[in-house]
Amino acid sequence: MNILLKKISGVLLLFVLSAEVIFAQKAITLPVSKHTDSTKVFALDDLQLMVFRYHPIIKQAALLSESARAKVLQSLGYFDPELKAGFSRKLFGNTEYYNRWNNELKIPLWLAGADLKVGYERNVGTYVNPESRTNGEGLSAVGLSIPLGQGLIIDARRSTLRQSKIMVQYAEADQLKQINGAWYGIVKDYWNWYYTHKQFELVNEGLDLAQRRFKALSAQTLIGDKPGIDSVEAYITVQERIIQKEKTAIELQNARLVLSNHLWNEAGNPMELPADALPQSMVNKAARPNAQLLDSLLGQAANQHPEILKLRSKGEQLAVEKSYRQEMLKPKLNVIGNLISSRTGINSNVPGYYDFNWSNYKVGVELAFPLFLRAERGKLREVKIKQQELNYDLQQSGREIRNQVMASYNDLSAYAAQLAVQLKSIENQQVLVNGENQKFNLGESTLFLINSRETKLIEMKIKQESMVAGYQKALAELYYKAGTRAVLK
Repeated sequence: MNILLKKISGVLLLFVLSAEVIFAQKAITLPVSKHTDSTKVFALDDLQLMVFRYHPIIKQAALLSESARAKVLQSLGYFDPELKAGFSRKLFGNTEYYNRWNNELKIPLWLAGADLKVGYERNVGTYVNPESRTNGEGLSAVGLSIPLGQGLIIDARRSTLRQSKIMVQYAEADQLKQINGAWYGIVKDYWNWYYTHKQFELVNEGLDLAQRRFKALSAQTLIGDKPGIDSVEAYITVQERIIQKEKTAIELQNARLVLSNHLWNEAGNPMELPADALPQSMVNKAARPNAQLLDSLLGQAANQHPEILKLRSKGEQLAVEKSYRQEMLKPKLNVIGNLISSRTGINSNVPGYYDFNWSNYKVGVELAFPLFLRAERGKLREVKIKQQELNYDLQQSGREIRNQVMASYNDLSAYAAQLAVQLKSIENQQVLVNGENQKFNLGESTLFLINSRETKLIEMKIKQESMVAGYQKALAELYYKAGTRAVLK
């Protein structure tokens, strides 16, 4: 009778536990692919293609160089030809006091800071100043304005144009820096998603093992081969792994949402990463980096790092500014000369002594020179101080970048070494789990030991995937610190 009651109690207990397991399973809503579908794999190559085509941050970074080129266009405006015209007339009491009509076309020249001027003037009237009075046809003039002192080598407009062209290089380096930084962050988000997905898969596999063990023990309990307490212990393991699965499912969903922040389509609309999307598989978990990679990246960092390029562009800009400030120490000596003629058209017939020749001209000289040059000397000294500061920045930045690259390389090497050890540890732990199962089937072990070794194996596999993700993030960081980027496979 007691044996019958025990069997009935065991059956009832198994029924209750089985019902709870089924109910708990329904709580997990995140789908899991049993078989890898290559069409659902979202590789890093796919992510790179979408990001560099449609990501707003990448498009925004491209505007930096466009803005710099717009400033070059503004600077070219200082060399635009300028047409000026003026007319004034005074008539009072049937007397024309004056009738003035002046026109001038000024064409700035790059060479020597000169201005080419073509003009026409007609000044008539009773009270017009005799020095500016012309005949009724007016006078034409062609001439140059040349700075022989300050402004001969470089002037404000040429300095502005040169500096704006240099700033295009600065903007392109800044653009590269922003794109590299954005890509580095996106790559880290991808590998976070990879890790949470692998973690969820491993926890789900552990749950499947626990459920199968629970069903097997339940069947053995029904026929009296195993005590009911083993079924209770197996069910507790199922419960623990269900809780763990719920937790990892949320982590996976959150990681998927974070990665979705970087997904946009051609129309500029945000996209969501599908729930059944799979990260790329990592057959070769990690390879130990070689010294050639380090040497290559150190050379890249020394010559092409965006921060170094920005500082060098700033140095070129300061060199132009220094030349301009040195030019400002010279006296202003401007010579203005015009050949004049009463010719008002190409086919006009005028006497030779009224036509363009070296006997008909206007000439002028302007001289100005500040006696102490304190303003000019102060500005030049300021530029020299900025150059010294820039040299110090270049030295320190170059050293910091080099050390950052080497530190990232050391981290990568450490991850590779740890992964090699972890792989061997997992193989050994798998041997322990298999041996413990055999001993349990022979009645020489306990369910507690099996669960402990199996849980340890799952934790070690999860840790391995964490190391794989960490290795790939360290590799991305290595390229980022070197001032470049790469699709990591």
